[in-house]
Amino acid sequence: MITIREETFHDVDAREALLDACFGPARFQKTCERLREGRLPADGLSLVIDRDGEIIGTVRLWHVSAGPNRSALMLGPIAIDPSVQSLGLGGKLMREALKRAGRLGHKAVLLVGDAPYYERFGFSTQKTGSLWLPGPYERDRFLALELEQGSLDNARGLVSATGAFEQKPDLGALVAAAAQGAWNGMHLTQ
Repeated sequence: MITIREETFHDVDAREALLDACFGPARFQKTCERLREGRLPADGLSLVIDRDGEIIGTVRLWHVSAGPNRSALMLGPIAIDPSVQSLGLGGKLMREALKRAGRLGHKAVLLVGDAPYYERFGFSTQKTGSLWLPGPYERDRFLALELEQGSLDNARGLVSATGAFEQKPDLGALVAAAAQGAWNGMHLTQ
């Protein structure tokens, strides 16, 4: 059975393996990765396609500003397992992500991708002409979709990350706790 659901922490390894299979290590060099680094995706907008416990699709949306004081989302990456591509699952996942974003009150979504593919969902370059990204990208692949008409009117400036930061473990505290044997079940040998 195939379902689209919110991602859980149990899905992280499978999601990363899927993204590696689809994009390889070059995905970490993309400009949009700079907007995701160290940030959490938007609440309720990390989705996976689950086929009987196997993750075969993923998409995440991230909080950004589309110029000063103009909130938007950045979509990506979206990936479908190569073994099930061309079955329409990417389209279903995209439509579900956009529907949820709209229901959650988001007004616009940006992405960098293949314009002929994303046009079917309403994305275009019409509202990105006065926006720019923090690194190299192809202008004709920088696309936007207004979930609320007019939300990107006169948008201009640098697109920047605005989402919550990921919580990182305090390595110093972990090392100190380990040195003192403070972790439950930890036994230090000498």
